[in-house]
Amino acid sequence: MKTWQILLIFLICLQMVFMYITYHKTEHYFSIQGVTYQIRVVNGFTNNSSEPLVIWCTSQDGVDMGGRALQEGDDYTWYARLTFWTPAPGYSCTIKWDQTRKTFETFQGHQGRHRCGTRRKCLWLIKEDGIYFGNDESNWVKDFSWRKI
Repeated sequence: MKTWQILLIFLICLQMVFMYITYHKTEHYFSIQGVTYQIRVVNGFTNNSSEPLVIWCTSQDGVDMGGRALQEGDDYTWYARLTFWTPAPGYSCTIKWDQTRKTFETFQGHQGRHRCGTRRKCLWLIKEDGIYFGNDESNWVKDFSWRKI
């Protein structure tokens, strides 16, 4: 084979790899643009139809992500991308229900990648007795208790 033929085959293969990455880029894939993590806060109350769970989140660099009123079973989801060349994002949320309130970090940049696991999911379940963390949607560990206002 001639050198130009080998180079042509190499360039075609390289183009196919970039097309694959672009087409399949979701929160579950590593790409040249970084790794994406899902952060989700779920209202896991069993009976709060009269009083919604209010959540307000901000990024570490001061960007206000806005607030939501979550009814039973509702969730608030966003994504964080970690790259090698930009500062790692951090997020915190304040939640309020009835006479209780809690502010907590939902994602802590490069430290979060270890906690969120290989599935790249940082999941928070808010229940009547506290705030639980999980990264697989089935195993939850209580991280915080509620605090009265």
